[in-house]
This record gives sequence, C-alpha cells and structure tokens, in this order.
Amino acid sequence: QVQLVESGGGLVQAGGSLRLSCAASGSIYSINAMGWYRQAPGNQRELVASITSRGSTNYADSVKGRFTISRDNAKNTVYLQMNSLKPEDTAIYYCNVDAIQYDLRRLTSWGQGTQVTVSS
Repeated sequence: QVQLVESGGGLVQAGGSLRLSCAASGSIYSINAMGWYRQAPGNQRELVASITSRGSTNYADSVKGRFTISRDNAKNTVYLQMNSLKPEDTAIYYCNVDAIQYDLRRLTSWGQGTQVTVSS
C-alpha cells in the first residue's frame, strides 16, 4: 500500500502564496506521475497540475503562470507552489500519486485533502 501525507494548506488573502507538500511512503518501487487536484463546493474534482517522473509538467489554464509543481524523487514528495492566489482558488486540494509497488502492481493513491481558502 501507499500512504500520502499532505500539508501546507490554510487561509491566505488574495494575492498571497501557499506551498503544498505531499509525501508518499509505503510499498513503493517507483513513482510515475504525481499531481494535484482540487474540488470546490458544488464542483467536480479537477486537475490543477501534474508532473511526470522525468519532470514534464502540465497545468490547468486557470493556474498557468501562478502555480508551480515540482517533485523530489529522493523523498517521494511533490510540491505545489501557489502564488498570486485568488478567491476562486479556494478548494480542497488533493494529492494524487501513480506508483509501482514492490510486487510490481500499479496503484493510484489519493491524499486526504488539504483546505485552501483565499479571502478577498
């Protein structure tokens, strides 16, 4: 099994910054893609950003130029640096990891979610 522990959410004023972290642990042989999703009340969960094992990144149009995703492969950790935050960024943010376990089975795991609230 793979466990994900998220941290870094909170309350910030519009224009401010937050940095989210997600550390993966457990039966991990390797990690493919890592990503961040978010879900606001009444909305579907949506992709915010993702990063492959080689460092290729993908961003939702709404966050391009403001958010940066990165990863530390040695620590099995993915980060999301969020700058110039807007009230519409308010949501629960979920980490997502696509891993290969030691038994070579592929497993996609989700974090517990961390609340990000941006006040106007």
